[in-house]
Amino acid sequence: MHRTKITTLIFATFFCVSVQSVSGQQRIGVGETLIPGKGTVQDQTLIQDVDAVARLHAKFKKLLTGAKLTGQFTVDGKPLSELQEESYEIEKVEKLADGDLWAITARIKYGKHDLTVPVPLAVKWAGTTPILTLDDLTIPGFGTFSARVVLHKDKYAGTWQHDAVGGHLFGMIQLAEEKPQTPESTD
Repeated sequence: MHRTKITTLIFATFFCVSVQSVSGQQRIGVGETLIPGKGTVQDQTLIQDVDAVARLHAKFKKLLTGAKLTGQFTVDGKPLSELQEESYEIEKVEKLADGDLWAITARIKYGKHDLTVPVPLAVKWAGTTPILTLDDLTIPGFGTFSARVVLHKDKYAGTWQHDAVGGHLFGMIQLAEEKPQTPESTD
């Protein structure tokens, strides 16, 4: 019996030391969850975090669906007096199942180019601010693109790369017009 108590005491001590070294916390209490490399969090906090992410995603989708981004872009090495116009008409915004990926179907117009294409891109978050992230996406007939674009309130700004040419872009976000509600027929 004495041996069983010592074995239990050794196991309990080892378990507490292991949990403390893994989580950086003194103990794991009831209603807490151990997240490897992150410590412990309250189960309720996890639910709140999931709800917050869902709200961010819904707000992002609402912001861009049907919106039009109009602005200008620079070309590295050219004078700022030679700004060119650009516009993006967003038709559809869909969250993909794979991590941060979204599919944004947009009509892209710049220079002599005019193309409607679904663009798969990652959306990263700086707090509640979305950052569109595009890494070496090849669009047949257009070339290979990379970009980082920050969306804040009714403005956008960022950097772009198209094959060997790059620059900055910036402009305004025009929200989609809300369609008037039509009353149902009362026949």
